[in-house]
Amino acid sequence: MVVGAGPAGLFAAYELVSKRSAKVLVIDKGKDINNRKCPSISRFIRCRECKPCNILCGLGGAGGLSDGKLNLKSDVGGNLEEFVSKDEADDLIKKIDNIFLEHGASKKLYKGDSLGLEKTAACHGIKFIPIPQRHIGSDRLPSVVNSIRKYLESKGVSFLLNTEVKQICCENGFKIILDDGKEIETRYVLAATGRSGADWLNSEAKRLNIKTKFAPIDIGVRVEIPAVVMDSIVEHVWDPKFHIYTRSFDDFVRTFCTCPNGFVVMEDYGDYIGVNGHSITNVKSENTNFALLTNIRLTHPLENTTEYGVSIAKLATTIGGKMPIVQRLEDLIMGRRSTKSRIQKSYVKPTLKNATPGDISMALPHRIVTNIIEGLDKLDKVIPGVNSDSTLLYAPEIKFYSMRFLVDKNLETNIPGFFVAGDGAGLSRGIVASAATGIIAARGILERF
Repeated sequence: MVVGAGPAGLFAAYELVSKRSAKVLVIDKGKDINNRKCPSISRFIRCRECKPCNILCGLGGAGGLSDGKLNLKSDVGGNLEEFVSKDEADDLIKKIDNIFLEHGASKKLYKGDSLGLEKTAACHGIKFIPIPQRHIGSDRLPSVVNSIRKYLESKGVSFLLNTEVKQICCENGFKIILDDGKEIETRYVLAATGRSGADWLNSEAKRLNIKTKFAPIDIGVRVEIPAVVMDSIVEHVWDPKFHIYTRSFDDFVRTFCTCPNGFVVMEDYGDYIGVNGHSITNVKSENTNFALLTNIRLTHPLENTTEYGVSIAKLATTIGGKMPIVQRLEDLIMGRRSTKSRIQKSYVKPTLKNATPGDISMALPHRIVTNIIEGLDKLDKVIPGVNSDSTLLYAPEIKFYSMRFLVDKNLETNIPGFFVAGDGAGLSRGIVASAATGIIAARGILERF
């Protein structure tokens, strides 16, 4: 039984049926990928008609409606060498890449650093992470996910979508209780719920006494600049990743999810609003956007990073009038609110048209605002132009990393036969790493057969 049809769940099923004729059922509370399209997707905005589950749940998981970036490195999006050797981790990445290629992913490979960015960044106290990458694109990804599903069904995998798992009982095997009251018995459970199911999975862990610990969180903004500023870089490195330590607080700040010629999009999670970025294969904007995030770890008395992040997101949502906030970098530095007329003066025209001009410093803590300003100042030494007065900042962008489940090398919890994988268990961040943990867990299940 696999709970969750995101990358971890799909690739776990792929491994299970590839190695032996296991009977596999994949359950997900969301819809089929073809039915998850937002009514306003043509405007590249996720609107209020979209329920949060439609964004994060369903076939393909949160990755199914993402930009479709594949980071082909074993220590990006998690560290696979916690569970397997370096050679095994590399083999996993190669296997996942080949599966995506078989099902329609782009054959173009961005090989990493061919511009000397690592040296240039190092000269300015920044670490550049060279990563082989592929980009599928938000518009192409659904067809890739559909192809994977059809293959799995041809191998006997069953899918039960639009169905929520309410409870997992662990007595003499496992009993899965569904939202319609039906019960399904299974020998093994793989919980690959993704971020949308993280709260539920955590509550089940508490009820079942499965061991977990709190994980960090990333809080920041989405930065939008003219595409020409980064054109020479993204021709060779689609999603350049820079790690920075800030001057004032010595905090870790990183760039994440660069979207060349892309669009900033709103994500409505019900209780709060967030932002993200997309690149569409056949539709281009004149801008490029990326996230700039501060890593936050909390200690006693408040260790719950999710609670902290949600409180910030709700405050930003209130200040933005139920919309994301957009602000010129110049206005943020000068300590003044951006207005509609000031945004119109910007050389960067916002791709998220209905964001509320405002003051990000009223929503994000001073420490995080300082990190954003200092991080962009430092990054400008490597990418001249990112620190322009006209640079636009959208808030909030928050990456929630779930409670970290304490597992063995096979991703089995302290309950025998109960395995976890992916972002929902705090074991990965992103499509490829999530898929890899799904395969590792599947191999652990196969060992128990």
